[in-house]
Amino acid sequence: MQHIKDKEFGGERPLYTLHDARLENVTIHLGESSIKESGNIEAERCTFEGKYVFWECRGFRVKECLFRESARSSLWYSEDGSLTDCRVEAPKMFRRMKGIHIERCQFPLAQETLWDCSDIVIRDTRMDHADYLAMHVENVDIDHFHLEGNYSFQYARNVVIRNSLLNSKDSFWECENVTVYDSEINGEYLGWYSKNLRLVRCHITGEQPLCYCENLVMEDCTMGDDANLAFEYSTIKATLRGNVHSIKNPTSGSIVVDGHVGEIIIDENRKAPADCTIEEK
Repeated sequence: MQHIKDKEFGGERPLYTLHDARLENVTIHLGESSIKESGNIEAERCTFEGKYVFWECRGFRVKECLFRESARSSLWYSEDGSLTDCRVEAPKMFRRMKGIHIERCQFPLAQETLWDCSDIVIRDTRMDHADYLAMHVENVDIDHFHLEGNYSFQYARNVVIRNSLLNSKDSFWECENVTVYDSEINGEYLGWYSKNLRLVRCHITGEQPLCYCENLVMEDCTMGDDANLAFEYSTIKATLRGNVHSIKNPTSGSIVVDGHVGEIIIDENRKAPADCTIEEK
């Protein structure tokens, strides 16, 4: 394996088509496509300033590296890549990629990150300013994740999230086969138009959560005081702990509340079969 250490590169395509190489303490200055069309790359303690670094790359391991804000869109169209202990200051990372492992990373400007990607593992990572995170992703496994950003996980499929904090308005819209365990989800209009969304021991806040859902399952969840007008036009099976602010026009299924429901609204706008049972214990 070629070893490139303590070097600086800039301009366009300085390491184009590089294969079987280890980069250590390398700086990629402003420019484009520095390591494009590459494969089997290791990078450790490197700094990336230019755009489009790892495009069309087959196999890369990036550890303890820094992506400056100017390195936007640096991870696209690639496969089998990992980032460990990295700081990624650039937005729009990871597009149309397969096989992504992210661990102990910080993304302070994660806008429009992880679009159209599959086979993703995320561990012990935080993403801020992450509006429109993870659009059209599938086969995702997440644990200990902190998200700050709206419109996340829209159109996502086959996702499992554990032990996480998600502060995100309009998250999980039109998602399918998503399960969230032992997490807190804060933000308005959670999970609208979702299919097979399952929430286990989660805490939910925000207005009008979980409406228009198909086959929504909630197990031992709690809901904040502001989680009003919940479950409108949803098919649902839920066991909820504590009090619930209000429930409006669920379509079918059952809701068991180990507490008190402040208001149950069943009006002329309900949809057939309109046979959901609501029980307070």
